[in-house]
This record gives sequence, structure tokens and C-alpha cells, in this order.
Amino acid sequence: MSHLGEDVGRLLCLDGNTGGPAMRWQRKATEVTSCNNSMNVSMNKSLNRSHNASAIGSPMRALNQSLGGSKTPGKKTPGKKSKTPTRTPSGDRFIANRSTTDFEVGNFKMLNDLKIEDEDVLSPSKLEYRRVMNENLNGHAMNSKILSFKQAVPSAPEGFQNNLKVLYSSTKTPGSTHKTTRHIPQVPERILDAPDIMDDYYLNLIDWSNGNLLAVALANNVYIWNATTGDIQQLLQLEGPDDYVSCVSYIPEGAYLAVGTSSGTVQLWDIEQSKKLRTMSGHAARVGSLSWNSYILSSGSRTGNIHHHDVRSADHHVATLSGHSQEVCGLRWSPDGRVLASGANDNLLNIWAASTSTDSSPLYSFTQHQAAVKALAWCPWQPSLLASGGGTADRHIRFWNVNNGTCINSVDTKSQVCSLLWNKEYKELVSGHGYAQNQIVIWKYPTMHRVTELLGHTARILHMCMSPDGSTVISAAADETLRLWKCFANDPHQKKKSAKPKMGSLTRVQNIR
Repeated sequence: MSHLGEDVGRLLCLDGNTGGPAMRWQRKATEVTSCNNSMNVSMNKSLNRSHNASAIGSPMRALNQSLGGSKTPGKKTPGKKSKTPTRTPSGDRFIANRSTTDFEVGNFKMLNDLKIEDEDVLSPSKLEYRRVMNENLNGHAMNSKILSFKQAVPSAPEGFQNNLKVLYSSTKTPGSTHKTTRHIPQVPERILDAPDIMDDYYLNLIDWSNGNLLAVALANNVYIWNATTGDIQQLLQLEGPDDYVSCVSYIPEGAYLAVGTSSGTVQLWDIEQSKKLRTMSGHAARVGSLSWNSYILSSGSRTGNIHHHDVRSADHHVATLSGHSQEVCGLRWSPDGRVLASGANDNLLNIWAASTSTDSSPLYSFTQHQAAVKALAWCPWQPSLLASGGGTADRHIRFWNVNNGTCINSVDTKSQVCSLLWNKEYKELVSGHGYAQNQIVIWKYPTMHRVTELLGHTARILHMCMSPDGSTVISAAADETLRLWKCFANDPHQKKKSAKPKMGSLTRVQNIR
């Protein structure tokens, strides 16, 4: 019974050993103490073995083998002395011994992993791979900047050059580009047959009068097509089997038509009465071009001569201009009637003063074209501006100031230029082309940006003319068709401006009434 009393006394003593399992901190302290004792014993044995076995290895190798065989966690660094971190028996946390941590090795490894390789030591294949990947991911080259100039910065004026940096701003912004808002049909409004029309670059076979009558020369016939009613009538037919009509031209008033023939004569016809008024001779070869200046009719011949005819006089021949050595295929009087432009197969463009002198010489003789000059057109709102087009070997449209004889601009159209027309309402130029695209191009003047291209002809476009209201262009091609293009529709804004009368005009009308 005495042992029962001892057990009861031990249980009642809370501070003493109750005989149960030990506390957690007591168990951890016991485990750490036993682990350190066993490690010290193992370390001593290993050092003794390495000291005794110096013939087979260094002490460092023995130490590494000993540490490698233990179960203590650790990480070995190549080339560095490895030390096993010790644990303090006072707690359950692992606290590394800072004296045993190699910060230099860790820093070297971290920098070596994050370091971008130097381009000087990379192989060309790696550099190319990096460049391609960078372009695919970023969309630009390796050394390019996100913000950069697309064009070179303009140089400063000579008087303002200094060492300071100057900021420049471009005046050309994307918003300043003018875009046409009107609809231009890409197909012809109407197609007319023109059988037997001659495929000859040097002739001028169609013209449109201010009375809306279109004259078309087909072989040895001339037909009149009324664009208002659609009626067609035959005006004339040459009697000779080998004769053909080489050019036609309406007087500005529109009541009379001049017809040039292959025999060198010029006929004058009354359209309303369908009657020939007179025949004017004088040329030794065919007449390929005609142009009116009031009552003076100028005709260009294959011989290179230009004759002035006064249609009011019985002795019609008043002057001869000899400035070309080959056929005159282009002839145009300026709107104000002061000068005459002539182009020929000798690649010359001559400007003549309005004179009846026979021995006169041209005011200017331009030699920039490298082919025959047939296409001529005077600007309607600037009488001193002339547009000219060259043939297959030239393909350029050139603009001339006839006041001082200078070339203002030149545009390579990449195609033979056969005819030119101006449109006053939209300030645009129309060009008809032959080899090799056979298209009509509308240009915005003076920028000479292409507004549109009209395709449809299967052969070169030889002639073009514009309707009296300026809305329609008709083209005649070697594919024996005439095509009407409604490319200049009337601008409603301009129509409103012209229809709105001024107060002064209303006052005058009331006074007249």
C-alpha cells in the first residue's frame, strides 16, 4: 500500500515528473544534442582517416566524401570549400551560419544567369536569330526607335546655320490630302460604232460643237451625230477612191465645220444646211490638223508648213509658217487668240505670235519632247499655260509658260500620250493614251495626282473631245468604237453659287423691265 501513496503524491505534484511523455521542446533538444554528438564523432573519424591516407587523396577530398555521405542537407559549389551548417540546440528553427555562406559565388551565379550576352562574342547565326525574333515580336529592327523621322530633317537656311539644334515641323499632314468626293463611273455611258476609222496617230478625226453636234470622220465620209436627239446624218463623201478625211474642226460658234483631206485641200461646210461653202487649196500634202482663231483658220500639213486662211476673203491664204521639218499633227490657238502652238513629228513644239507675216519665226521652240507632239491643250482659266504630250518614245506630259518660255512641270505617264483636255469646273486634266495601256487618266492640277483611270478600249485611244457643258468626254480608239464617259458631273455647290443672283443684278433687271 506504500507504493500507492507514492504514486498519488507524484500525481499531486504538478511541477515534477508525472511519468508521461516528455514535452516537445525537451524532445527536440535531446534530438539536436544527439545529432551534434554523432556528427562530431563522424567528423573526427573522417579527419583521422584523411590524415592517415594522404597518399591516396587530399584532406579536402576526404572531407567532401565525409560530408557527402552524411544526411545533413547542404548544397555544394564547384571549386569552393563546402561546409555543413550547424544548428543551435536552443530552438527548433534552422539558422544558417553566415560565416559559412559564400556571397561572392551566389552573386556571380545570379548575375551570370540574368546577364544578356555581349553581341561581340555571339556567333552570326545567334545574332541573326535575335534580330529575326525581335522583328517578329516587336515589329521593328533591334536598333530602331519607336519614334523616328520617316524623312530626313531639312537643312537650315544658309544664314541660319549654327551649332544649336533646330526643331522642324512638316507642313504636309495626312489630313491635308484632298480626296475627291464625286462619283466617277468606271464604265462608259454609251458606246457608238465607228467602222473604218483610221488607225493613224497623226490625224484628228472627231470634234464636238457648242450646238451638241459631234463630227466623226470615217475613211472618206463625215458623219454628224446629234447628242441631244441621237440622230445621225452623213455630211459628205469624198469622190476620189484613194481620198480620205484627215481632220475636222468646228468654228467656235459651231455653225461651220472645216474638213481637211488627204489631197491637201480644206473644205468649209455649213452644218445647218449640209452644204459645202468653199474649198481652199494650197498644201502639197495631206492636212492633218486644223485650228480656228475667230475668222482665221490655220491648217497644218504633212510637209511641215502651217497656212493661215481668212475665210471671209476670196484670196484666203494670208500667211505661211515654216518651222517644222515633218508633219504637223498638233495645232491649237490660245483662248485669247494671241499665240498659236504647233507640234509635229520632228519632236518640236513651236509657239507662234498672232501675225500674218510669212517670214515670221516662232517665239519659242521647245525640244524637250523625245517623240512626236500631237496632244496640245490650253488651260481655260490661265491662257498662258499650255499642256503638251509626247508619243511612244517620250510618254511625258509637259506644262509650259508661254509668257517666258519655261517648262513648269513634267510628268511621266508610262504610256503614249495621244490627246489632252482641260476641265475648268474641277481644275483637272484628262489624258488619252495609246501603247501600252489604252486608258483615260484624270489628273488633279497642279499636283498631278491621278484621280482615276478609265479602262475599256482594246486599242489605243487616238482622239478625245469634250461636250459643250463639260460633263462628258468622248474617246475614239483604233478598236472602231466611240465611248462616252460621264466623268465630270455638274457640281451642285457650284450650280447653287451660279444660280444665286446678287442684289446688284436684281436691281439692274428691275430697272431694265
